[in-house]
Amino acid sequence: MSRLEGKVALVTGAASGMGAVEARLFAKHGATVVLADVQDEAGEAIARAIRKLGGSAEYVHLDVSDEAQWVETISRIQDSYGHLDVLVNNAGVYSGKDGLVEEYSEKDWDGVVAVNATGVFLGTKHASEAMKRTGIQGSIVNVSSIYGLVGAPAEAPYPASKGAVRSFTKAAAVQLAPEGIRVNSVHPGFIDTPQSAGLMDDPVERAKLVDRTPIGRIGTSEDIAWGVLYLASDESSYVTGAEFVIDGGITAH
Repeated sequence: MSRLEGKVALVTGAASGMGAVEARLFAKHGATVVLADVQDEAGEAIARAIRKLGGSAEYVHLDVSDEAQWVETISRIQDSYGHLDVLVNNAGVYSGKDGLVEEYSEKDWDGVVAVNATGVFLGTKHASEAMKRTGIQGSIVNVSSIYGLVGAPAEAPYPASKGAVRSFTKAAAVQLAPEGIRVNSVHPGFIDTPQSAGLMDDPVERAKLVDRTPIGRIGTSEDIAWGVLYLASDESSYVTGAEFVIDGGITAH
C-alpha cells in the first residue's frame, strides 16, 4: 500500500538518523522526497540510495536557521514539482554538553534555539505559504522531544527549544486549520541515532535509559518514522495540533 502516492515531501535533517529513515520510508510509500541537510555528502548518498531502489528523491543543501535558504528551497520545489504536500521539520541539534542553567553561554543557547525552534518556525511559515498558494491541504510534522513535555535533568537550551516546538505547533495548527493544513508534533523518547551515539555507546548509561523505559528497550529511528508517516498521510486527516508521543512509556510515569 502506497500511503503517500503522488505527494511531494520535504524532510529536513535527512542526511542521517531519523530524517534519513523517514525519507526512505516516505519514498517506499510513493512520495517524491526532497532531503534537506547541511551534511551534503551524506545527504546525496541517501538520495542516491533511494533512487537506486526505485524511489524518487533529491537532495538540497538547507541550513534551517537561514530564512533565505528556506525561500530558495521552497521555490525550487515548486518549480520542479508544482506543489509541496508534506514538510517534516526533523532537523535538530544539542548544545553538545550537559550542565546546569548557569553553565551555558548565550552562544550555547542561541545555537540550539536557532535550529530547533527558529528552524521549525521558518519551515512552517514558508511551507504553509506554498501550500496555500497551490491549494494544497498539506501536513506539517514538527519533531520535538519528550523533553518538550518534561524537564531534562542535565540540559537547558534543548528542552527550551523543544518546548517551543510543542507550543508553536499548537498555535500554527489552529491558525492553519481553516486552510486545511494540519500541523502536529512528534515527541521521541530515547532513540538510538548517530546524534545520541556518545550516550548510547556507554553500556552503563544505556542500561539506565532502558531501565527508565517501561517497554524495556531503546527506540529506533523506524519507531519514529512510522508515526511520522501516519501524520504525513491522509489517514490522519482529522488530527491537528496533537502531541504524538513515541517514547516507550517514559512520560506515562
